[in-house]
Amino acid sequence: MRDTRVRLALTGLAAGALLTAVLLVVSVIGTHIGAPSIPYSLFEWLTRVLPGRLVIFGLETTLRLLEALGLNIKDTGKTVEIALALTGLLLTGAVVGLLFFTLVPGEPRRPVLRAGEVLGLALGVASYLIALAASPPATFGSHAVGALWVVGSLLLWGWVLARLRLLVAPAVEEAAAATAPPAAGPESTPAGPESTQAAPPAAPAYIPLTRAEGAPAPPAEAATIDRRHFIIRVGGAVATFVVLGAELSEILKAEAGPVTLTPVKAPIPFPNAGSPVKPVPGTRLEYTPVSDHYRVDIDLVPPSIDGSSWRLKISGLVERPLSLTLDQLRSYPATDQFITLSCISNPVGGPLIGTTLWSGPPFRDVLAGAGVQPSARFAHLLSQDGFDEAVDLDMIRSDPRIVLAHSWNGQPLPTQHGFPLRVYLPDHYGMKQPKWITDVVLVPDSIPGYWVKRGWDRQATMRTTSVIDVVATGGLDHRNGQTYVPVGGIAHAGDRGISRVEIQVDGGPWEPAELRAPLSGLTWVIWRYEWPFARGEHVFAVRAYDGSGQLQSSAEHDPYPAGASGIDTKSAVVT
Repeated sequence: MRDTRVRLALTGLAAGALLTAVLLVVSVIGTHIGAPSIPYSLFEWLTRVLPGRLVIFGLETTLRLLEALGLNIKDTGKTVEIALALTGLLLTGAVVGLLFFTLVPGEPRRPVLRAGEVLGLALGVASYLIALAASPPATFGSHAVGALWVVGSLLLWGWVLARLRLLVAPAVEEAAAATAPPAAGPESTPAGPESTQAAPPAAPAYIPLTRAEGAPAPPAEAATIDRRHFIIRVGGAVATFVVLGAELSEILKAEAGPVTLTPVKAPIPFPNAGSPVKPVPGTRLEYTPVSDHYRVDIDLVPPSIDGSSWRLKISGLVERPLSLTLDQLRSYPATDQFITLSCISNPVGGPLIGTTLWSGPPFRDVLAGAGVQPSARFAHLLSQDGFDEAVDLDMIRSDPRIVLAHSWNGQPLPTQHGFPLRVYLPDHYGMKQPKWITDVVLVPDSIPGYWVKRGWDRQATMRTTSVIDVVATGGLDHRNGQTYVPVGGIAHAGDRGISRVEIQVDGGPWEPAELRAPLSGLTWVIWRYEWPFARGEHVFAVRAYDGSGQLQSSAEHDPYPAGASGIDTKSAVVT
C-alpha cells in the first residue's frame, strides 16, 4: 500500500507539472486576446496581500542575490520576478496533481471526472477573481473574454488531470501490487500430503477500468514499463516547454536588440553644453535614453491604458469635480524640467537611477480648476495598478516644480513608465511618485501610501550619494610630462544640489574633484578627477557634499527603509 501511494504521488506530481506547463502556454496566448495572465495575476495578488515586511524581505533578498551574482538589477529584476511567478504556478500545479492522484480514488469513473471538473472550475473562478483584484479589466468585453479564457482553461486542466488519473493510475497500482512480496500465510508453510494439492488461483484484487471485462491483466513488467514511459514522456514534455520558453525569450531579446547607451538629445538644448568639465569615458550618460531608464513598480506587466478613453478624475473636497481628458491636460501650460529620479531600493552605486526631461503642467494649476475646499489638506493619488500615495497640498501649492507629467523627452510617456500620467515630487524617491494615475481625491487627513503601509519611510527624502563609475586605466592622460588616470562618476542630492565631491585613494587624503555644471538643479552632477599615475592595485573612494555643504553619510545602511547610504569604492589595477 505504501509503495502504491508513493508511485501515485510521483505520477501525480509529474502529471500536474506537465499540465501546468501547458497551462502557462495557454495563459500567454490568452493575454493576446485580452485575458489576464494567470501566473502574473496570482504573483501580483500575493505581493499585495502578504505581510509587507515579508514582501520587502523577498524584494531586498532578491536584489542582493542578483548583485552577489554580478547581475544588473535594473535589467534582471523584472525578469527574475516573472521567473518566480511562472515557477510558482508550475510548482503549485505539480503539488495539486500529487494531491489529486493520492486523495481521489481511481474508480468509479464518473466521480473521478466530476472531482477533476469541480477542482478545475473552483481554481478557475478563484484565479479570475484574483486577477480582477490585481488588475480590473477596462471594458466588459475584456471582462467576458478574460472570464471565459481563465475559467475555461482551468476547467479543462482539471478534466484532463482526472482523465490521467483514470488512465495511468491503475497501471501504477498494478505494478506496485505485482512487485509487492507475497503475504505469509498457512499455505506457505510445509504440511502434510494436502500441501501438494494446487490452491485455487486468487481473484484479482483490482481490475483497472481501462481493461475490458474479463481481459487478462497486463504483466507486471508491462505495467512498470508503461509507468516509466509515462513519467519519461512527462519529464520530456516539461523540459521541452522550459527549453522553448528560454529560446522564445532569447528570440524576443534578439528581435528587440541589445540596449545601447548611445547619447541622445532632448527636444530643448542642454543648458550645460558649454561646461569645460567633460565626463570621463565610461561614466554613465549624463542624459539617460528613455529605453534605458530604470523601471521599478508593483507590476510584472505594466498596465495598458487607452489614452482616448482615459480620464483624470479629481474629486473629494472640491467645489467642482473634474474629469479631464489627456488632450485637456496637454492644453495646460507645461513646464520642461531635467530631472534625476532614483528608486529607494537602489543600493549605493546601483543602476536604479536615471535622468530625462519631464514635461507637464504644475499640479497646482490643474487643482485650481476644481476649486479646492479649505478643509482639504492632502491629495490622495490613485493608480490603475492599485498603487497609491498622498501628497501634502501645502507642498503642491508652494512648489510649481511639482508637475503632472505626460511626456518624457518630448514624447508621450511610454507604457512601462506610466502612460498617460505620472507625478513628480522634487527631493523624493520614486516610491512617492505614482505612475498610471487615474484619480486625485482631496482629503482632510494623510493616508499612508502603498509602500509606507509596508514599512518604508514616510518621507522618502533622497539621500546624498556619490558613485565611482569608472577608473579609466585604459585611457590615461599625458600632460606636461605627467601621466594621469581619469576617474569619473556622478553625485546626487535630490533638489539640494552638489557643492563638492572628493576622492580618496588607498586611504590617503581626500582630494577635490572637478564638477561639471548639471543639467538643472534637479539632476545629478558629473564629476571628474585626474589621479597621478602609480602602478599597482589601488582602492578609490568618493564622497559628496550637498548644496548646503552637508557631507553625505559614511554609515553603511541597506535601502530599507529610508534609502541606502555609505561610501562607494572601486578597486583598479594600474599597469
